[in-house]
Amino acid sequence: MVAAIVCVAARGMAQSVAQNPFAGGVPSGQPTAGVVSLTLGEAMDRGLKYNLGLVLGQQGTRTAEAVRLRAFSRLLPDAGIRVSETAQQISLAAMGFSGFPGIPQIIGPFSVVDARAFVTQPVLDLAARFGARAESAGVKAAQFSSEDARDITVLTVAYLYLQAVAGQARIETVRAQFATSEALYKRASDMKNAGVAAGIDVLRAQVQMQTQQQRLIYFRNEFEKQKLNLARAIGLPLGQQFNLADALSYTPLPAITFEQALEEAYRSRGDYRRAMELVSAAELSRRSAQAERYPTVALDGNYGAIGRAPGQSHGTFVAAASLTIPVFQGERVKAAVLEADEKLEQRLAEREDLRAAIHYQVRTAFLDLTAAGEQVQVARSAADLAAQQLAQAQDRFAAGVVNNVEVVQAQEAVATANENYINGLYWYGVGKASLARALGGAEKRAKQFLGAQ
Repeated sequence: MVAAIVCVAARGMAQSVAQNPFAGGVPSGQPTAGVVSLTLGEAMDRGLKYNLGLVLGQQGTRTAEAVRLRAFSRLLPDAGIRVSETAQQISLAAMGFSGFPGIPQIIGPFSVVDARAFVTQPVLDLAARFGARAESAGVKAAQFSSEDARDITVLTVAYLYLQAVAGQARIETVRAQFATSEALYKRASDMKNAGVAAGIDVLRAQVQMQTQQQRLIYFRNEFEKQKLNLARAIGLPLGQQFNLADALSYTPLPAITFEQALEEAYRSRGDYRRAMELVSAAELSRRSAQAERYPTVALDGNYGAIGRAPGQSHGTFVAAASLTIPVFQGERVKAAVLEADEKLEQRLAEREDLRAAIHYQVRTAFLDLTAAGEQVQVARSAADLAAQQLAQAQDRFAAGVVNNVEVVQAQEAVATANENYINGLYWYGVGKASLARALGGAEKRAKQFLGAQ
């Protein structure tokens, strides 16, 4: 589920916020005048404050704490004070006492004032005790879930920022390609006017120029939408103008082996620690269900003053200890134990599945990083070669050796090589962010891996 959330965030936020809360944010503050410069580190910090998925995750922790307090209250004293005054008039005849000489048939009216404090204290209730411990484990699980939500938030913001940076790089690259196409169109026109080039060369150059112009328009629009997605996820004020201070770059990953990474993931990841706590909670819930068969001991007492008037009252008290021994409860306890067993088996299966998933995620992150690093190197070399190819094609066309077909083909080769290089840098950054998420503690590691300040 976490992977699905992140993938959706990285692919243009296609789902609604209701389906993917990490795509949304809570706008905070007022927009400032001018354009704000936003670094990757600042975007992550802001996402950790205002991302909707993280805000909702923190509310889940509060809900779990409320459930724990409710369960824990079963172990605490239940005390209260009651003050009452009653006025009564009794008919002895209605109760069957009639015909006794000298005894009136109607007694009263008279009043009774009673001020009393009551307290009930469970002494031995194993079911309540195990239930409270289970809910305490549930609170820890919710806290670890909140930590996991922070990792997802960091990963989502990193993806969106890298997307936008890649979009910005594409604009700069296509703008340069458009300028080159425009210059080649002018050269072809001049050569045609000089009688050394055919009209088809001019048309071909014009088509290539307009193709680059269309690409520039498209990438500008995509870049603005990518910035909107990023602004939404980190809760920027509505209408705030900003630019991206960081650019795509290639920096080697700090040395870490797969075995070290896997050990760190099992120790640090919030979702795995949450799964461990959920197993503990399920085990305690099972013990709580079994303890419904055991006796319970409780103390009850009250003390107060009772009389016809506050000044005519006398202190009275009751102190009692009770032992309740279940004798026959039908199949209620058996049913509760069966339900607890089913939940425990489910939690154990989920934990083992997540353990395997973490293994695959860490290994996949290493594979992606290795492949993306190699692609960056190859793409950089290809871009250099394509630039040399374009320069030679331009020289051949200017010398009248060939028409401009070679030039157009060389321009497309340059465009493809630059796109591959940008994609390689983007996926290398994504691989670093994914590895930070796979290891846990992404808030710190993502900044370290990506060089964010």
